Amino acid sequence: MSEINEQPNSIKKILPLILATAIFMQMLDSTILNTSLPSIAKDLKESPLNMQNAIISYVLTLAVFMPASGFLADRFGTKKVFIFSLVLFSLGSLFCALSQNLTHLVISRVVQGVGGSLMTPVGKLALIKTFDKNELLKAMNFAIIPALIGPVLGPLVGGYMVDYLSWHWIFLINIPIGVLGIILGLKFMPNYKSDDADFDLKGFLIFAAASLLLSISLELFGDLQNTTPVLVVFILGFLFMYYYYKHAKRGGNPIFPLNLFQVRTFRVGIVGNLATRLGISSVPLLLPFMIQIAYKQSAVTSGWIIAPMAITAMFGKSYVIKILNRFGYRKTLMVNTFIIGTLICMLAIPDIHTSLYWFVPIIAILGFFNSIQFTSMNTISIADLRNFQTSSGNSLLSVNQQLAIGFGIAFGLIVLKIFESSPELIKHETHNAFRYTFLTIGALTIISGLVFRRLHISDGKNLKSEE
Repeated sequence: MSEINEQPNSIKKILPLILATAIFMQMLDSTILNTSLPSIAKDLKESPLNMQNAIISYVLTLAVFMPASGFLADRFGTKKVFIFSLVLFSLGSLFCALSQNLTHLVISRVVQGVGGSLMTPVGKLALIKTFDKNELLKAMNFAIIPALIGPVLGPLVGGYMVDYLSWHWIFLINIPIGVLGIILGLKFMPNYKSDDADFDLKGFLIFAAASLLLSISLELFGDLQNTTPVLVVFILGFLFMYYYYKHAKRGGNPIFPLNLFQVRTFRVGIVGNLATRLGISSVPLLLPFMIQIAYKQSAVTSGWIIAPMAITAMFGKSYVIKILNRFGYRKTLMVNTFIIGTLICMLAIPDIHTSLYWFVPIIAILGFFNSIQFTSMNTISIADLRNFQTSSGNSLLSVNQQLAIGFGIAFGLIVLKIFESSPELIKHETHNAFRYTFLTIGALTIISGLVFRRLHISDGKNLKSEE
């Protein structure tokens, strides 16, 4: 089943670091472009509005190819696929930096996206297969921190690089990190395989079409001027998802077997991820927007205001195991989701004349509880999966997270635009539109915590580890 390694202790020490490297690169790359687009557009002689294609192409590639990550890892081995993904991602980054026009950049982002779609799921799969259930929480806890830091550092690093170096460096920064990941991967990544890996091509194509259509609709939802075509694409995506359900029900060896959803903790984890991220995901985008648009501050200033989220997220990781061991997953997730929703609502309290520093403690506390939330949701989702389910379950969890983040960002922007288009309600103050948006997504987050009532008090006991 797997390649025997003579240094199991070394592997267990280094493997979370390898996964952390992959997650950091992917999350940084998903956000670093946001503050850099105007500068890239000017250099490539393009309209900044057309530059969205550089972001969309990456997101769509992730959504399409992530479902295949489990099969490829089972077929060719986690080590080979992971190193291949890092090589592809690093090459894509180099091609992005060398791009002479928008077409070159979009093609390079697709290459990056293929690498990114395999990198994190396969690294996470190797982690799940290497660690015992009672060790997994600690390992996953360490590896998940970059997922919290990336979206916060992305706009800040991007802003500084564009201002003081050039936009090319936002891609070149990936290459040394990628090389480090490749070196560590060659030495320490175990090569787990499965003998009965059979690829469900029809199921993959159906699910990829569903993911693609849903992702496209999310990117287009921001334009509320003509919602009919967007709704058609969105509904079509759900129809393809239903078609996949019918396909998987017929048996065979579907890429995502329906028996995954018979595992209650996996089912709750998937739904909980989708529901709670609707509110959580839009905050790192909406708050910098508000600081730049309503408060008329620079991109670097807005980056610094949300930077404490990354510091407290790292601080939170040292407490999450103690909290879960003491209170269990059910109580932790229900209370934690309520706290996060309340903190998001608190972002609506300051008016336009309040000091920006008012946001810093809220954001800092939010980073701490986000750290607990993501570690808890990710680990409870795979807590009760059998060995034969881990590849497909892990791939589906990765796809679900990607779509959930997209849904969250799109939902936040839609709510903001609805309030902006009601000048009487917001008293002709753009800042009020942001305040009402934070109240809306905060309330939704609080309600989403009810999903975790479906967990039992004893769920996650098999993950209990020493503090």
